[in-house]
Amino acid sequence: MKKNIPMFLAGLFCGAALFGGSVAYAAGILATPTTDLDQRITLDGQEIELIGYVINGNNYFQLRDLGDQLGFGVSWDNDTRTVVITTEPTGQTENPANVATTADPYHAAAATGSRYQPKVGDQILCDDGSTYTITDVSRWDKNMFQDGPLPELPTATCDWSLMPQVELPAPEIRRYSSAGQDYLFARNIYESRRMLYTLFNAIGDNPETWKDGKPVLHPSENAKVKISLTIPTEITPQTFWPWRSSEITNLFNSCPPGTYYMEAWDVYKNGVFQRTEYNIMHRI
Repeated sequence: MKKNIPMFLAGLFCGAALFGGSVAYAAGILATPTTDLDQRITLDGQEIELIGYVINGNNYFQLRDLGDQLGFGVSWDNDTRTVVITTEPTGQTENPANVATTADPYHAAAATGSRYQPKVGDQILCDDGSTYTITDVSRWDKNMFQDGPLPELPTATCDWSLMPQVELPAPEIRRYSSAGQDYLFARNIYESRRMLYTLFNAIGDNPETWKDGKPVLHPSENAKVKISLTIPTEITPQTFWPWRSSEITNLFNSCPPGTYYMEAWDVYKNGVFQRTEYNIMHRI
């Protein structure tokens, strides 16, 4: 039997919090990994190790990790954009075309919005059904003038729960051939979250959009700022790399009200990682 589950950030975590409470489905909520040794978990009397994620004070676990421990399968159906749960472990079920399993590290990470760090030999399932092999990641963390690894995601400097609730985009892998070169564009959901949280804090730091501990609304009671983590094809965004938070904060502070479209993509050429591109567009 199969069950389809919509792709939301919190929806891929176990729905039962250890300490009670309800599941939060709003995107933009920060999930902080924890390996607290005081949190013991047993399965049929045997202690097991699971990485928990703290969301609003409650602990959640990734659905795939639970499947590995409990013996059910979790995979990604690229055609229908769904997570597929089966009553057998993923490794024991037939893997239909265009389904990424734990052998595809990109989809495993992107399904929860967590960070994917490519490694030589990784094979990524593309949206066209082909498989792209990564051969060189020497430029990772060295994106043109970037001296080292990026810091952790921004933390809240204001109440993010009052911000526009934004749905994280689905994993997406685009493969192109041009002038004999083999290109891959992988949507980077983790870095999309970096852009989103940076914008959240910029909203909270600007008196035109934040006052008395809450967002400033138009006289019509409509929000002054709207956000989308996908960019319509008819829009030509501004593109920059490596990561610079000032590219977002300066654009926002120049004209705060409006709609902000943002995306982040990892770019590969002939299997070689090139850079992570950040794209943003503002419309009043």
